[in-house]
This record gives sequence, C-alpha cells and structure tokens, in this order.
Amino acid sequence: MASVLYYQGHGSYRITTEEGRVVYVDPYAGDGYDVPADLILVTHEHYDHNALEKVTKKEDTTVIHSEQALADGKYQTFDLGWIRIQAVPAYNKNHSKESCVGYLLYWEGLCLYASGDTSQTREMAELPPMDYALLPVDGVYNMNAEEATRCAAILPARRVIPIHTKPGELYDRTVAERFQAPNRLLLAAGESLELKE
Repeated sequence: MASVLYYQGHGSYRITTEEGRVVYVDPYAGDGYDVPADLILVTHEHYDHNALEKVTKKEDTTVIHSEQALADGKYQTFDLGWIRIQAVPAYNKNHSKESCVGYLLYWEGLCLYASGDTSQTREMAELPPMDYALLPVDGVYNMNAEEATRCAAILPARRVIPIHTKPGELYDRTVAERFQAPNRLLLAAGESLELKE
C-alpha cells in the first residue's frame, strides 16, 4: 500500500502514509477530517488555513504553526521519527515573509513541497529535488496560474499540483487548467492520489 494524498479543497489536504500515519496541511476546506491526525501543519494563521477545530486529533497529535517553523528568523526542521519537516520561505504582497512558511515533508522515500500561500520566491530555485509540489494559482491572494507555471519551471519537482484555485471555492478546474507545466497533475477537491517515488 502506498501513501495517499486526499485533496480536501482550497489549500487543505490530508496525507496518509504507507504505515497509516495521518498528516493534515492547512485544515479548513472540504471534508475528511474524521481520520485522527498524527500531525497538523499550518503554513500561516489566516482563517482559511488554520481551522484546527475541524480535525479529529489523537492524544499525542503534533501541531506545527508557522511561528514555530520560523523561530527567531530561522527556518526550523522537525524530526518526528516517521517524518521530517523542513520549513522554507513563503511570501507575497498578501502574505508576510515573517509570518508565513512552506514545508518540505520527507517520509518513506518521498518528498512533498507544501508551498503555502506564496508567489514565486528567489529561494524556490534552491530547493532540493522533490516528488510532488502543491502550488496556489488563484491570482487573487497568491500568484496566478501563469506565474505558477514559471515556478514549476524552476522547481525540481517530478509532479506539480495546482491548488488554492479560487477564493471561497473548493476547486475551480478552469483556473487549474491555466497552469500549463509539462509535469502538471490535476487533482480536484474530493479526489485522492497514490503517491509514488
């Protein structure tokens, strides 16, 4: 059995690892919060990314907020034994570099880039090889699909998934399809993807 990504919609998704560990990124939209979390990652404290009350938690659920991930001006690394998380820069005119992060998740031979709400950053070109990258494309609070396409060209990612497609909506396929990277993978809200190395 492989790890599975379940896209809940907007900027929210859930990862279930091969061994059954559960990670939520930016909980807010869609369904599927009934599976108890081992780890919750919050890229920033906007209301549409940090609805922790929606998530079913275990007694020992780990929650990492952006203020922990970017502490004293330094991007932190967290090693939980079964997964390693590296915080990375995320910012644009609507999201401060001092209070927002993205995350690189490493587990079971996979690397996934949870970009958070960002536009193209100079640091993207310095990121390590990754299996999957999830990029916002709404063009309102984040970069648009054309800028995300340029990001995909500099990111060392095997597959890139456009998310955060339209404010107030779980998913807008028309916007997602404007993202034209050759390694594009479209995933609609409510769909799952088996993650492979």
